[in-house]
Amino acid sequence: MSLSICLISFYLLMSCSLMLFMFFLKFILMDMVVFIEWELLSLNSNSIVMTLLLDWMSLLFMSFVLFISSLVIYYSMGYMHGDYNMNRFIILVLMFVLSMMLLIISPNLISILLGWDGLGLVSYCLVIYYQNEKSYNAGMITALSNRIGDVALLMAIAWMLNFGSWNYIFYLEGMKSSFEMQLIALLVVLAAITKSAQIPFSSWLPAAMAAPTPVSALVHSSTLVTAGVYLLIRFSVLLESSLIGMLLLLIGCLTMFMAGLGANFEFDLKKIIALSTLSQLGLMMSVLSMGLPMLAYFHLLTHALFKALLFMCAGAVIHNMGNCQDIRFMGGIVIQLPLTLSCMNIANLALCGTPFLAGFYSKDLILELVSLSYLNLFIYFLFFISTGLTVCYTFRLIYYSMTGTFNFKSLNSVNDEEWWMLKGMLGLLFLAIMGGSMLSWLIFPSPSVIVLPLLMKVMALLVSLIGMWMGYELSKFKLSWKLNSLSFYMMSGFLGSMWFMPILSTKFVSNLFLSLGYKIIKSIDQGWSEMMGGQGMYNMMKNYTLMNQLIQFNNLKIYMLSFVVWIIVLMIYMM
Repeated sequence: MSLSICLISFYLLMSCSLMLFMFFLKFILMDMVVFIEWELLSLNSNSIVMTLLLDWMSLLFMSFVLFISSLVIYYSMGYMHGDYNMNRFIILVLMFVLSMMLLIISPNLISILLGWDGLGLVSYCLVIYYQNEKSYNAGMITALSNRIGDVALLMAIAWMLNFGSWNYIFYLEGMKSSFEMQLIALLVVLAAITKSAQIPFSSWLPAAMAAPTPVSALVHSSTLVTAGVYLLIRFSVLLESSLIGMLLLLIGCLTMFMAGLGANFEFDLKKIIALSTLSQLGLMMSVLSMGLPMLAYFHLLTHALFKALLFMCAGAVIHNMGNCQDIRFMGGIVIQLPLTLSCMNIANLALCGTPFLAGFYSKDLILELVSLSYLNLFIYFLFFISTGLTVCYTFRLIYYSMTGTFNFKSLNSVNDEEWWMLKGMLGLLFLAIMGGSMLSWLIFPSPSVIVLPLLMKVMALLVSLIGMWMGYELSKFKLSWKLNSLSFYMMSGFLGSMWFMPILSTKFVSNLFLSLGYKIIKSIDQGWSEMMGGQGMYNMMKNYTLMNQLIQFNNLKIYMLSFVVWIIVLMIYMM
């Protein structure tokens, strides 16, 4: 039953993806935009209208999301085989994809909020899919971090009432310099940096690795974390030469740098790939704030291809290693898993920006345009050092997976025979190699000639080669009696724990806000409000009723005594 649902979902999503890609080709060649208004309800002069925006950008992105999700569902048939709740898992993934579709085609803030909240809710359900304490904690930090962005979006919706419509697409060009639109831009940027896990909301993204690996492949390539970037691409007009754009540039560059450093200290395979996603999201955000939305969109699509493949390969390795995620156990697994490791290393090289793979076309263009832009030395330094760090942790991963001896159990069944998973990976392999060049021909039909001095032109290649050498050298460190890294223990702890952001997001928030909330509930809601309100009134009425009952019992002495008391009170009152 589960396999048939998986196969139906796979064929349905794949056929929808191909159909949308054909529509995209027509729309981009004819330069078409279709704006659909569907009236849901009309009452007197008021009407509730659902609006959809279909242009080449939304159609291409939807095609990619459906293509990746179809292959992820196919891959899940092998990865989740034997799971009792397979149907529930597939339905959750389909709901996730549906929420993303709604978000992509919405030119209206209300329908964006529906898709946005759908992503947040379903992502919580998927993170806590394996029901244990770690998953619950990860799910909670994911949900609560994203609620901040949801509130910002609600406030933007409230402020949009000033314009008379929630269709933001009508107002961006005409009113971009007005105070109202700048305030909306600030709220949308806040929403986007929570969803795309920029500083200071970065700690939820590695925590969300508690979800099953197929979900991670979907989330980190084309759905949840890219929703913020996609929303800002739509709002990019408001970021041009504004203070908010400069702030976003700094946040994006710092996120990119922090994630690149953190990944070099990490030993958990999935967390290394999660931090690489964080680094690429920082790159997209910073490119977007420089006023290059098309380039950010191009990198978003190429990144989706190789990152989904990378997660699928990591899932296959973890699956074979008996759910062990520590890369120190994975020495020389290329002998047992040649096909999986080949796919994984192609995806790794695409992530580095190796010439003529998918990541090269977007990354190289970004770095050359950064060299061409009016940026200060600090931002320029962050861009290129972060690129070097990306290559560094990638080659560290390649070194640990390909060289050395196998450090896991001597009795094992590590093999490449899970065909469901391999077919899912091979479907993405072709696009991870060819996707970048194909997309560059489609999105940028006229090539851009960027003329730079020789040293700046080869800077990207130079930084990558230095990063490659450093990654190899750092990986060769072995434990010895004189371990130099222990001399920098505090610094290693700081850099390896994402600049203490997870501690600030958990311990600090729980100790400050949750304990404060607990005290307020105890002293006000369950304290003074109860005593002066419902509970106090109930106790008073109960006591008076008991006294009245006592008086009205058929006891002659009490009756006569109360009668005498009433007579005396009456006489005193009359005197």
